[in-house]
Amino acid sequence: MAERGKDEVGVKGITRRKFIAGAAIAPLAAKTWMADAAVTGGASLLLVGTQTTAGSKGIYSYVWNAASGDMSSQLLAAAVEMPTFLAMAPDSHNIYSANELTQGDGKVTGFRLDRTTRKLTEINAVSSLGAAPCHVALDHTGHSLYAANYNGGSAVSFKVATDGKLSAAVEDLKFTEHGPNAKRQEAAHAHRVTVSPDNRFLLVNDLGGDAIRIFHIDAADAKLKANDPPAWKATPGAGPRSLRFHPNGHWAYCMNEMECTAELLYWDAAKGTLSSQQKIQLLANGPDDTATASESAIDKRGEFAYFAVRGPNTITTCRIDAASGKLTFQDHRHCGGKVPRHITLDPSDRWLLIANEMSGNIAVLKRDTKTGKLSETGKEFAISKPQCLLFA
Repeated sequence: MAERGKDEVGVKGITRRKFIAGAAIAPLAAKTWMADAAVTGGASLLLVGTQTTAGSKGIYSYVWNAASGDMSSQLLAAAVEMPTFLAMAPDSHNIYSANELTQGDGKVTGFRLDRTTRKLTEINAVSSLGAAPCHVALDHTGHSLYAANYNGGSAVSFKVATDGKLSAAVEDLKFTEHGPNAKRQEAAHAHRVTVSPDNRFLLVNDLGGDAIRIFHIDAADAKLKANDPPAWKATPGAGPRSLRFHPNGHWAYCMNEMECTAELLYWDAAKGTLSSQQKIQLLANGPDDTATASESAIDKRGEFAYFAVRGPNTITTCRIDAASGKLTFQDHRHCGGKVPRHITLDPSDRWLLIANEMSGNIAVLKRDTKTGKLSETGKEFAISKPQCLLFA
């Protein structure tokens, strides 16, 4: 199995108010919390994908309180193996997971969400045709779904029926390029599938090949065709891991895992091309071979970006220039645990949630919506090997 990052990293903790995840709340309190969430623009339901290697059993759901930044009433929403990434269909009825199995081919599983019970009912599961699928995404119509096979070094597409059922794989695109890092880039490693804002292109981050590969989408039948040019090339050894579009649809921010940088890319929607505009270092003390960048989040107004880094276990906050999209460093904050695998802002934009894989917790940091600043300390909710956070 290829290594996917520096997971065994020690760190000194920070002072946090402790919370025991899974504590039950009274029905009346639950209704009140849901009402508070609606009033403050938040969501009442949070889904968490996990690694099922250390006690976790699958996908968990929580009641989210956007007024206080609390998550409670932990429930096993679906028992499923290795659901390390989750995506929601545009109609908000169905949820899809990447099942990151490393022995043989992985899977992609579709579920129907019951918001009353907070449970997921399996629709069907299909082979991803490659090992360790680590990311899934739907096109904006919900007619097709895409997955990235990390160990398999490939991207696959599936048709989605009106009832949410997945077809067998339609396209199976295998990549062959590799980078200069013999340990991490011995082969292609697809890490992210991102649909362009106009739903015309699929962008595939290939960490092993130091590239973002670009394909034309036919959402109706899940067909893919290579763009011309077919890819944007990163700095050799950078390892492009994740990609997130700015709300304006013109800028994209790529996190280079091994280089520990955030790179501003200009997206030409007419040509389907990316061009680098800026690159910033995410580490306070410069390059460090023990640190690896993981995930990013951007607020709804597109004014601030947040970047998680494993090793020092920090969140880097940057201001986004409204005219150019360029990033200006604002501060570093501890992630509230060890090895931040995934981060997301809640729907109210008042809280940043951090899935800390090795410390087994989800940290919640309060956010100032005007300045973008994160609180120095936060809350902690225990769960084994959290991997992905999805508000539904």
